[in-house]
Amino acid sequence: MASKTIREQKENHVFEIQSQLSSAKAFVLVDYKGLTVAQDTELRNTFRTNGVVYRVLKNRLLKIALNNLGYTQFDESLNGTTALAFSTTDVIAPAKIISEKAFAFKKMKIKCGMLEGAFIGEEQCKELAQLPSREVLIAQLLAMLQAPIASFARAIDAIAKKKAEA
Repeated sequence: MASKTIREQKENHVFEIQSQLSSAKAFVLVDYKGLTVAQDTELRNTFRTNGVVYRVLKNRLLKIALNNLGYTQFDESLNGTTALAFSTTDVIAPAKIISEKAFAFKKMKIKCGMLEGAFIGEEQCKELAQLPSREVLIAQLLAMLQAPIASFARAIDAIAKKKAEA
C-alpha cells in the first residue's frame, strides 16, 4: 500500500514538472554542485525577483517529464546534480541569471536549455545570456524609432530660426 502512494506521488510530481515545462518559454538545466547555503539563497532570491522559477529536481523524474513532452535531447545532460530554472514570460532571464551567478560563484555550470521549444546547448545558453534584457531592447527600439522624428523636428526648428534671423 505504501509503495502505491509513493508511486502516485512521483506520478503527480512528474505531471507537475510537465505542466510547468510546457508553459515555459525558456528553461536552463544547471549543475549547482558546490554552492554554499548563502550562495544558493542569493541565487534563489535573484531568480524570485526576476520572475524565474528555480527548482532542484531528481534527474529520473525530470527525464520522464521531458520525454513525455517529446524532448529526448536532454537525456545526456541529466546526470549529477541538476536544477531547473525556467520562465513563462522572459526567454533571456534564466540563462542570464545563471551565467552571471556561475561567473560570480565559480561553482555552477550550465548544462543545456530550451528556448521556445528548441534545444540549446551550453554555448548557446551563454550566448543567450549576453543579450540585453527585454526592457533594454524595447528602450533601444523606441530610441531608434524616435531618432528620425527628432532629427526632422530639429531640422524644421533650424529652418525656422534661419528664416527668423533673415
